[in-house]
Amino acid sequence: MSGPAREPNSSEPGVDGQVLRLLSYNIQAGIETGQYRHYLTKGWRHVLPNRQRLHNLDQIAKLLRGYDLVALQEVDSGSLRSGFLDMTEYLAHRAGYPHWFRQVNRDIGMIAQHSNGFLSMLAPQEVNRYRLPPGNGRGAMVIRFGEGEHALYVCSLHLALSRRMRRRQFDFLSDLLSEARNLVVMGDMNTGCDAQEFRRFIDHSDLKEPACTKPTFPSWRPVKRIDHILVSRSLRVRNARVLDYPLSDHLPISIEVHVPGYQEIAA
Repeated sequence: MSGPAREPNSSEPGVDGQVLRLLSYNIQAGIETGQYRHYLTKGWRHVLPNRQRLHNLDQIAKLLRGYDLVALQEVDSGSLRSGFLDMTEYLAHRAGYPHWFRQVNRDIGMIAQHSNGFLSMLAPQEVNRYRLPPGNGRGAMVIRFGEGEHALYVCSLHLALSRRMRRRQFDFLSDLLSEARNLVVMGDMNTGCDAQEFRRFIDHSDLKEPACTKPTFPSWRPVKRIDHILVSRSLRVRNARVLDYPLSDHLPISIEVHVPGYQEIAA
């Protein structure tokens, strides 16, 4: 997998480590939604191809440029509705990412390939894909950059709608990620910051959520914060934002993190 390479963001003067720009975006398979009634009137776009989808993907690609690591949810990996286009690969090429990875979570053959996607300016040392319990369509990718104590682990995920299922998924992730010192968990978690299962996961994993007061859903009148970027307390955070870029029914979120030991993870 190759594409035009760019340098990751440079270190701050006098600071050991690297400042990385991260973004997470549920792109709803390239479908623009501006009102609740669009779920009905534009519902056919979830199963059939249309020209507007490609235009929206091109607009999303423009947003992605300049970020070092990008987690994408609700991408299609090549089915009828996308015109058999692998959206992760397409966005990587259009936005200039040399590394991209996909995870098909729900394979409905030619009808849909529901997936997570991940784009990176850094070359990872390891990429692992996990089915989240109960194994019926939700998944997480864990990408490791670097070695030893300075390694950065990034978990890109999309969690279930059911609170009971989310609790099981958070417990699975707590065990899976327990040894990661420098950790980022980002994606569509389908739950707010005050939910019991969310707070339990944060406390058990010693994570923080820098911008819980900023809603992301629905994009045209956001009232819920269900998209998150969680980071270890070992990582310094700045510029946590929700971006006004309503090309989906979710808004994208971004942060900048300072990762100690840049020399260990640089590509």
